[in-house]
Amino acid sequence: MSRRNLFFGALAGGFILSAAAHYLHWSNTLQFAFSAIAILFVAGFLGQATESVAHYAGQRLGGFLNATFGNAAELIITLFLVKEGLFDMVKASLTGAIIGNLLLVLGASVLLGGLKFKQQRYNVEVAGHNASLMIMAVIGLFVPAVFVASEQFSVQKDQQLSLAVAAILLVSYLLWLVFSMITHKDLLADEMESSETEERPLWSKRRSILFLVLATVMVGFVSEWLVSTLDVFSERFGLSELFIGAFVIAIVGNAAEHSAAIMLAMKNKIGAAVEIAIGSSLQIALFVAPVLIFASTLFGETMDILFTPIELTAIAVSVFIAKSISRDGSTNWYEGVLLLMVYIILGIAFYLV
Repeated sequence: MSRRNLFFGALAGGFILSAAAHYLHWSNTLQFAFSAIAILFVAGFLGQATESVAHYAGQRLGGFLNATFGNAAELIITLFLVKEGLFDMVKASLTGAIIGNLLLVLGASVLLGGLKFKQQRYNVEVAGHNASLMIMAVIGLFVPAVFVASEQFSVQKDQQLSLAVAAILLVSYLLWLVFSMITHKDLLADEMESSETEERPLWSKRRSILFLVLATVMVGFVSEWLVSTLDVFSERFGLSELFIGAFVIAIVGNAAEHSAAIMLAMKNKIGAAVEIAIGSSLQIALFVAPVLIFASTLFGETMDILFTPIELTAIAVSVFIAKSISRDGSTNWYEGVLLLMVYIILGIAFYLV
């Protein structure tokens, strides 16, 4: 049996077991375990479908699509959490997604790609703009927290400020897409693109799109099943909402980026890997977070954009070292080690909270 057939067998088996555990009301531990395993396989399927679609769309747009659909699991999971009113876990999950992509995904990609290739290069212009956008994201999250803490805003003003900042971040992200995909796409094109050999896509264009939609739907179901077990699971094992949101949900939800970015880096396509890792973090901060705030308003209670000092520190530290390492447009395996070490430090700190 081929490796691909084994994967699809595991995907189907994991999905069926997760559905059975949820609808037959098995123990919460089994429900969580099967849902977590299932979402890893579904995220892998999502990553393969996105990579196949990327072949037809081009490398830069493909990297954007990979980041976007890779974040589908994160967005769907957090939408269910918002609907349940679990705002603290949502913010922890967003924090975990940002630092997970900047430190874990980028770190693993740079490390494994660097072990195979001594030095990997990508477009310096992209690195510079990514650094500016990361700083913009930090400003958008820091300013509300500082001003609300110092001026002691009312709840109504908190929500007004959150909605205003969310709208500004969302507009900034949409304008970045126009800048990078339309008006300045040639300037930001990957320097390695022209020299890369064409690889045969996994599926035809129509089948790739169909599988992309199917994988996204599957992520939606498994995400809902996973979210329904989190309260009992966290209480049973004595884990805080902060740790569950920032590391457990973030790692599971970002499985698609993990696999896709690492595979691309090991093919010496570090530009596409960086686009997925950093682009995904930017998308979380500038697009997903604002969308969740507007969604919470539709659900009846507006979620504010006020992150805790711990979360803000973790995001700022991650942005600082990722900006420092990526700004020169080249990477090596030791820089990947540094990113992973910072991720471990934060993981231990979050666990002990």
